[in-house]
Formats: sequence, structure tokens, C-alpha cells
Amino acid sequence: MAHGKIPATVVTGFLGAGKTTMIRHMLQNAGGRKIALIINEFGDLGVDGGILTGCGIETCSEEDVVELTNGCICCTVADDFIPTMTKLLARPDRPDHIVIETSGLALPQPLVAAFNWPEVRTKVTVDGVVTVIDAAAVAEGRFADDEEKVAAQRAADESVDHDNPLEELFEDQLRAADLVVLNKADLIDAPALEKVRSEVSSKIARTVRTIASENGRLPVDVLLGLASGTEDLIAERKSHHEMEHEAGTPHDHDHDEFESFVVQTGALADREGFEDALPELLARHDILRLKGFADVPGKPMRLVVQAVGKRIETYFDRPWKPGEARDTRFVVIGLHDGLDAETKRRIEAELSAAVSGASRQAAE
Repeated sequence: MAHGKIPATVVTGFLGAGKTTMIRHMLQNAGGRKIALIINEFGDLGVDGGILTGCGIETCSEEDVVELTNGCICCTVADDFIPTMTKLLARPDRPDHIVIETSGLALPQPLVAAFNWPEVRTKVTVDGVVTVIDAAAVAEGRFADDEEKVAAQRAADESVDHDNPLEELFEDQLRAADLVVLNKADLIDAPALEKVRSEVSSKIARTVRTIASENGRLPVDVLLGLASGTEDLIAERKSHHEMEHEAGTPHDHDHDEFESFVVQTGALADREGFEDALPELLARHDILRLKGFADVPGKPMRLVVQAVGKRIETYFDRPWKPGEARDTRFVVIGLHDGLDAETKRRIEAELSAAVSGASRQAAE
């Protein structure tokens, strides 16, 4: 800890990489550290905060979790982040460590730069930026462009959209990192993992430590205590947006390409049928991610649902609270151009049918 400053760790990474799971494991093994969390959701439903406050351990109490919803933290630094930090630092029981989980669509660079604001700099230092990636997805080439193919497309069609916001965002999150976690390493073999390491290294202009993990399980001392002072270094870790701006190239903020909306449905009638129907539904509408909570009749606990591509994760996280409405709500995240009003309506109808069991009945 620099001169008595509170260390803060920024956890970033693409949608579904496993950031929340890793933080949950960190809290469960905090070793007595009092950790405060700031969680930035993309969308209207604060799912990740609910998952973390539902873990039922002392270092995960609701008063230690602050959620910032409806807006990328990197775009609302002055309006949201600075006031939140100021309020947190004014508490009599100040935390030993602050962990900030960014939205999967957020740029880490402006957030880290905000630690240089006078209200924050004298009291907090960035212990490190931890970038979590889905090693299995990267091994499949899902966030890496084929440059030769893009070049061929350019030659064939001048009107083709050359920008790939997912690829740029992936690279920006790696560029900001002090530590890269290759999560879900258990889903690929050793040669594939080494290929992912090599790809990650190729996107970062400096030497950054990489470490493999399964389900985000890493020793706390590996993630905390990096003492990087990243606020003093971030100016050299420029994002695509910053570099293009400096070059005078007009460019929209990367995550303007994304959109989210909330679907609220009835109780989950058939958990297995719902999990079977979900991958096809996501693929059919090119949905990047779905996450939320479900009410399962007869079960005293809330079911967490997280889906990326063909991988579906469901588990019961905590009992429903007395007086709490037992409902089923999901955040759906996709590309802006693919989520017009009619598509949203279809997705909502198909999700409702999957939850009620109607989609499986129709298939049978």
C-alpha cells in the first residue's frame, strides 16, 4: 500500500469471461480483509451485484457492494464513479481493499485514469488491473480477426464495415492489464492454452504476467497486492479510441455498438428444458450474453442463470428474502443493430415460452 493509500483492483474482461465468479471466490477466501465492491452493470438489472451479495459471507455484505447501473463506468466517471468513491472513502469503517468489476463492455483506461482525480489520488492507488479472458473462446478464434480475410473483403467491397468492436474492446482490455487471467483453462488442452498465451502476448506491447484458472479459482494473494500504481502508467496503455482520436480519425465509442434490455417472465417451469432451449435461442438472435435470476416453484432459493454462446451456467445462490418478489428477470445483451423493436419482441416471446416450458412442448 503506497503511503497509506487504499489499494484498488480493477477487474475487467469480456462478457461471460468469469469476472463475477472469480470475485466471488476471492471474497470467500479473503483471509479477513474487508473488501468493498463497486460493480458496473451494462443494462437495467444489477445481476452481478445480486450474485455477490447473495454469497452469504461476512466480506460480502450488502453495505459493502455499490452498484452503478445504466451506463458504462468509463463514460460516467465524473457523474457516478467519483461521487461513489468519495462516499466510500468517507465511511468511518474504510475498507482494506476496493475491488471494481467493470461492465464487460467497458474500457478500463478512462476508469484507471480517474484515480488521478484530486478527490481520489491522495487516498487510493490502483493495485492492479486484472483482465479476465475466456481462454476456451479465444482458442476457438471468437475474438480474433482474420486479417487476410478482412483484407479480401475490403478488396471485394468498399462498403463493408471494417470495424470490429468486439475485437477492439478485447485488445483494449488486454492493453490495460497488469495481470491476465486465462479463465476456463480446463475446457481446452495444453497446446491450445499455450496458443492463447501467445495470442494474448501478441496484443500487449509489454511483458504482462498471465495465469490460468478454472472457474476463477485463484489464491487471493495472486490477485491482490500487485502494487502496480497503474494510475501512473495508464497513459501509456492507450485504447483504440484514444489512438484514433489522437490521429484525428472520427470514431464512435466502442460500446455504442451494444444494447441491452430486460425481459421479465413467469416462474421457470422446466429447468432442464430451458437450458436445452437457450443456446439455440441465443444463436438465432445473435445474443452476446444473457444473465439474470429465475423463480423455480417449490425451491426456496433463487436460481442464477448466465449464458454465453453454448455455455449455460445455472445454480441456486441464496434463499428468497421475506417479502421479496419471486420473479424471473433476465438482461439480454447484443449488438445495437441486431436489437430493433421487433427483434426484442420476438426474443421476449421466445424467452417467455422457454421459461414456461411451451417451447419444449411445441418441439415434442
